Amino acid sequence: MSEFKNVTAVKKANVYFDGNVTSRTIIFEDGERKTLGIMLPGDYEFGTGDKEAMEILGGSMDVKLPGSDKFVTYKEGDTFMVPANSKFSLIVKEVADYCCSYIKE
Repeated sequence: MSEFKNVTAVKKANVYFDGNVTSRTIIFEDGERKTLGIMLPGDYEFGTGDKEAMEILGGSMDVKLPGSDKFVTYKEGDTFMVPANSKFSLIVKEVADYCCSYIKE
């Protein structure tokens, strides 16, 4: 899906790591929430509350998921899942465009 229709966009940006990671939240009519964002090159660690589906829309990133001891490269068109209440690490070597979907369980 290349666009979302009938959504509410939150004006205030989510800004992390001194502005190197930014996103905007969109909310669907049924309450589903996603963020659309950009990551600049760098090393990052994120924590989750909900389960997350991270879709890479552009660029690439190396990802170390919970329970793994190695990084796996995800690129444009790939999606990876992150369990709820966990942490994951990223190495971004080029600007990465992403869509994060929050999954209530």
